[in-house]
Amino acid sequence: MNKHNRRVRIVLWATSAVLVLCASCGTRQNRQTRTPNIESVIPVPVQTENFEVPVSKEIRPLVLNRHTAIVCTDSTFAPVAEYLARKVRTATGYELKIADRLPDEGRNYILLTRTDSVAQGEGYRLVSSPDETVCIAAQAPAGAFYGVQTLLQLLPPEIESPVKVKDVAWELPVGVIDDYPRFKYRGVHFDPSRHFAGVEFIKKQLDVLAMFKINRFHWHLTDDQLWTIEIKKYPELTAKGAVRTEGDGSTHRGFYTQDEIREVVAYAAARYIDVIPEIEMPGHAKAALVSHPELSCTGGPFEQPRVIWGVEDDVFCPGKDTTFAFLENVLTEVFDLFPSEYIHIGGDECPKVRWKACPDCQRRIREQGLDKKAGHVGKDGRKHTAEELLQSYTITRMEQFANAHGRKIIGWDEILEGGLAPSATVMSWRGEAGGIAAARQQHDVIMTPNSAGFYIDHQQGAAEVEPVSIGGYSTLEKVYSYNPVPDSAAADWGRYIIGVQANLWSEYVLSDAHREYMYYPRVLALAEVDWSPNDRKDWASFQRRLVDAERRLDYHGINYHIPMPEGTLVDLLAFTGDSVAVPFSNTRNLPMVYTLDGSEPTAASAVYRDTLMIGGEAPVVIRIATLTPQGKLSPSRSIRVERQLLKPAAEPAAVDSGVVMRVAEGLFLTDEQIAGARFGADTVVRYFRPGYEAGTKTAPESLVVYEGFVELPEDGVYGFTTDMEELWIDGERIVKNGQEAASRHLRHKTTRALAAGKHAFRLVFNNMIRHGWPDVWNDISFFVKTPSGTVYERVKASQLTHAVSVDE
Repeated sequence: MNKHNRRVRIVLWATSAVLVLCASCGTRQNRQTRTPNIESVIPVPVQTENFEVPVSKEIRPLVLNRHTAIVCTDSTFAPVAEYLARKVRTATGYELKIADRLPDEGRNYILLTRTDSVAQGEGYRLVSSPDETVCIAAQAPAGAFYGVQTLLQLLPPEIESPVKVKDVAWELPVGVIDDYPRFKYRGVHFDPSRHFAGVEFIKKQLDVLAMFKINRFHWHLTDDQLWTIEIKKYPELTAKGAVRTEGDGSTHRGFYTQDEIREVVAYAAARYIDVIPEIEMPGHAKAALVSHPELSCTGGPFEQPRVIWGVEDDVFCPGKDTTFAFLENVLTEVFDLFPSEYIHIGGDECPKVRWKACPDCQRRIREQGLDKKAGHVGKDGRKHTAEELLQSYTITRMEQFANAHGRKIIGWDEILEGGLAPSATVMSWRGEAGGIAAARQQHDVIMTPNSAGFYIDHQQGAAEVEPVSIGGYSTLEKVYSYNPVPDSAAADWGRYIIGVQANLWSEYVLSDAHREYMYYPRVLALAEVDWSPNDRKDWASFQRRLVDAERRLDYHGINYHIPMPEGTLVDLLAFTGDSVAVPFSNTRNLPMVYTLDGSEPTAASAVYRDTLMIGGEAPVVIRIATLTPQGKLSPSRSIRVERQLLKPAAEPAAVDSGVVMRVAEGLFLTDEQIAGARFGADTVVRYFRPGYEAGTKTAPESLVVYEGFVELPEDGVYGFTTDMEELWIDGERIVKNGQEAASRHLRHKTTRALAAGKHAFRLVFNNMIRHGWPDVWNDISFFVKTPSGTVYERVKASQLTHAVSVDE
């Protein structure tokens, strides 16, 4: 027997022996548990068991050291072994040897081996034995990789350190894990088309997504606001469509070269993540039409990509053959860059107004007989217009092109309009209804309902304390509680739900740190929804395991969300009696710490246990922050609490209805510019308006100031808020929204003690496009909560007056 054959026989014997151990462990009877529970992993595995051994037997768990070996008995698992060795080397400094056979001494090794007995290609069995060995058995490399991710989570969090860490016992708990995913599609969405982010940021996220067994990265590359992918055949797409001038005059730009895309795709593939590109069609096309206006219905011209958020009426024209030639040429290059079986073609939010007036589109409708089909009930039980059928024609035609290149298409649930393309997968975002309808038609469905919290650009807490966002409400618990297969799902269509995705649109996400704040830890809740059996999910358990997971995120430098203190949502809390109650809470019921002297709280500060009662003549500044179990603090909130006497009402000699309006033309970006504004003549208006006649201009840049009196009905403490730039009451600026992403959602609220009657006000409206949001879209007014009221109500025109001279 030659040396090579002998070596193979040894490996096969060793592998068989370990597989017998893998198959039998955890089933022994009449034993006593000698080690703690190993269930500390996110997402929670399908099954975990303690390794039960006789009391008399010595338990020797594997503790990584410089002599530990990684044994890989299948060459296709070699990249996984190398990945594990790199992770261990970085954090521990140990250069673990990778071998293809078990060590002679028979212990102190991690075995990666292939078996057909493990469920699913992404499944694995992990056995951490009491004799200093670990076995990860899987059908396929992906399963071995996920087993390694679990193994890493069983080690101390320091294993995620980017530098060597000393004085850590790298001990693995003893036990058995059998695991496989509930869904094959486990996705996270990334949108650089509103606010761009570079390749290094993407790689950082891919590292973290792999930790939690996410296997799809949905890269939203084109939209109305930017075209971010290099297409060699059409270089002007990025020359003109990857840059825009913002409302404040600044420039926002960014795109990915094809080399950068290949780099990201390869990096993701090494972590068993498929990158799915999205090329929007037929809507959300403004950035492409800037360089190729001939592909629109009107022919343009279009000066630049859309500067404000929302939906653009100008879309691709499906009446022109040149449009399809362009899209096919683009997708041909996309197919070359992305090996994913799926290509996302958007299909959402496509206005039909241009198509209705376009002779080319109407000719296409007649040629395809869509006008004759319009108004008839389709497979989905709905009647569709000819233009909706034209959208279905467009999607189906592009699907046929993708299928001819061995690809499948995904579209947002609007692709149901006019009838589904034959093999399309539907991404259901407008609730679950679109997904259910598609599944009933036996189409694969990816659930991503905004109503269930999977639009993670939505707020994670109260608007008053969270960063500016698009709105909505999506807490960690809301995401975690979702079951993607509804209870009503019949067996014949529930199986078409293939997974869940979380979407982060970046209109209001201005930085990489803010992106991470919105992603995490909600992506970890998504991971458990996607991977774990629904009956294995437990909110209390997840919160305990999240503590360890967030320590690991710290080593990756992730800026994850810590819920802010809520309960009291004003910047200044006035009271008129002896004292006032100041309650606090947060969305995860975590501890909070505070100070009463205005100093920044620390982990050692007083712990908030119940509603604070603040009294006395001297004002008190409460600073309060949420404290995580691992000792991290959220940003602190500052609330000034002060006893006030009722400020008396004004007694103007004469008043008339309406308010005084002054307008200064131009762009005002700083407080100094606002203070130096030169206003035109006073105008009296009955109620607040932008400062120009409706319909004359879209959004002329200007500073508008309104002054007058507001009638308040009773004595007491009033609440005030506005989404304008500033609100002044009785000569005091009480709300200052500042140069935020958008002065939306009535974020800054305050209170004042005021007597009944007239009080002078000044409202400042800075009319500009602020980070894609036109301030003219806001509610040009201010809001008041009366002492006896419970909600902030828009001030009424009947409450507003202005002073006039007695001679008038």
